[in-house]
Amino acid sequence: MQSLHDVLAPAKLNLFLHITGRRADGYHLLQSAFMLIDWCDTLHFEVRAGGQLSREDLVSPLPGDDLVLQSARLLQQVTGCTQGAHIQIEKRIPSQAGMGGGSSDAASCLLALNRLWGLNLKVSQLAEIGLRLGADVPFFLRGHNAWVQGVGEQITPLHLPPAHFAVLKPPQGLETAKIFGAPDLKRDSKPATIADFAADPYGFGHNDLQPVAQRLCPQVFQAISWLENAGLDAKMTGSGSAVFAKLSHALSLDQSHDHLPDHGLDWQLRVCGNLEIHPLWGWASSDN
Repeated sequence: MQSLHDVLAPAKLNLFLHITGRRADGYHLLQSAFMLIDWCDTLHFEVRAGGQLSREDLVSPLPGDDLVLQSARLLQQVTGCTQGAHIQIEKRIPSQAGMGGGSSDAASCLLALNRLWGLNLKVSQLAEIGLRLGADVPFFLRGHNAWVQGVGEQITPLHLPPAHFAVLKPPQGLETAKIFGAPDLKRDSKPATIADFAADPYGFGHNDLQPVAQRLCPQVFQAISWLENAGLDAKMTGSGSAVFAKLSHALSLDQSHDHLPDHGLDWQLRVCGNLEIHPLWGWASSDN
């Protein structure tokens, strides 16, 4: 039996998120900068004969048919692979946080099984499969911090200077569909350019979803207020409830639960560094 351990799946932060319009089919047109951070899930794989797929949750229970199993099954279907796998998941990235945990797990699963099953698919081929699982999956597969626009399909690599961030996730999560379906959501932000962003990458822009999120989930407002009271400039990431703020240096925040809202019960606070590339960069060949 062949095994592979400690395959990482990193989270991301949206440094900003602007909605510039909406297509006739209802999909929103976005602009954002996606940044990989070192808050990671860990996946363990054992290759098995016979095509059977199974999953074991090592930390917290996941839905019965999550994106990891879906990605493995879809990879089998697309390639005709008859091998299987047992996958163990150490889930650390919080759900409904706007940090892309499920999409990142799916991407790491595709990259790992592509190698373990000897499929030799290129990144672009895996990205086509990943897009069927979720709009954020191709970003994690491509492995670089990126300027993302359109409906998430236009991905341009970005270089970002090293930095550290306070990331605070309240107990309550947010459902993406409820935010994007809100009638009061701002959908007309002026389009920006990469040059605009590059002039101040960690201070640029805002998150158009944040006002709606704060109305639906008051804990988002509490989290932002907590970071601002610590002298930090905070904003929400993605469509979830996690918020973040850049730190001037890699300081250790006072993580005593007594200082967090509701005495920190079920709140998660971490100091995270950004990543230049994905931990599995190079596991699939590029098209260049």
